[in-house]
Amino acid sequence: MSQKVTVGIVQASPVFMNLEASLAKAVSLVEEAARSGVQLVTFGETWLPGYPAWLDYCPDAALWNHQPTKEVFARLRQNSVVVPSKETVILSQAARDNNIVLVIGINERVIKGAGNGTLYNSLLTFGSNGELLNHHRKLVPTFTERLVWGQGDSAGLKAVDTEMGRVGSLVCWEHWMPLTRQAMHVSGEQIHISVYPTVHEMHLIASRHYAFEARSFVLAAGLIMRAEDLPVELERCAEANNPNSLVLRGGSCIIAPDGSLVVEPVFNQEAIVSAEIDLSLIDKELMTLDVSGHYHRPDVFEFKLQNGQRETTHK
Repeated sequence: MSQKVTVGIVQASPVFMNLEASLAKAVSLVEEAARSGVQLVTFGETWLPGYPAWLDYCPDAALWNHQPTKEVFARLRQNSVVVPSKETVILSQAARDNNIVLVIGINERVIKGAGNGTLYNSLLTFGSNGELLNHHRKLVPTFTERLVWGQGDSAGLKAVDTEMGRVGSLVCWEHWMPLTRQAMHVSGEQIHISVYPTVHEMHLIASRHYAFEARSFVLAAGLIMRAEDLPVELERCAEANNPNSLVLRGGSCIIAPDGSLVVEPVFNQEAIVSAEIDLSLIDKELMTLDVSGHYHRPDVFEFKLQNGQRETTHK
């Protein structure tokens, strides 16, 4: 396996609350990334069919039994991704046809078994042969997110072997959960995917710290969203009244295993943020810090990941 890999982040707006159109745009962007030489590409948090920023930018969204919010949630649910489904087949084929490792955030809808009716903030990782290698659900939705997403599980809390190295992923505030980070470190990541609505200052700090702690490369992915994409059913707060103002500003960047920036954050524009990285740098940085090896004290601390079975079934 080559030690040099070209990685990319799709920083773009989906067609919000429209799964079919967003999926078509995602496939087109995967093709564009592959044409530019990208071998591993990631999209941002719940890119299909968009992050529910209306929870924060629409002041009445959290009111109890608020009919407009219920209508928006119903539309979000109807446009969310079932795993597996025809949508995951299309994503699988996009990865295979373009010989690219693909990581993408989804609003996941469960239709059978325990959890029927619940949505999850999920990340899917496809190998370049199209195989679905990992399916991670965010462990704890953050603050207002708990209105729309359920709690995830440990099934996807791992790195997986891909043609471009061992790849793991976490969602937003999971990067501030110390034991979650340690579970990922133990799994031996080389490339870590961090997805956020916007990679603002504290998210950048978390991502750079993660890279330094894990001794892995980090792709921090943000979204682009304009105020005009907020649901028409809900009244917008004052700062989002200008239809062209940006609600989510991107900030995507690529970080080296020593915490330095390979690519500086890119804000306020759609772009494919890419760079060639050299995985051999990980070997150099592990000399000083390996939190699952020589810089770990198993005689002092005991770490155990509860590998419970995922309750939901997909048939």
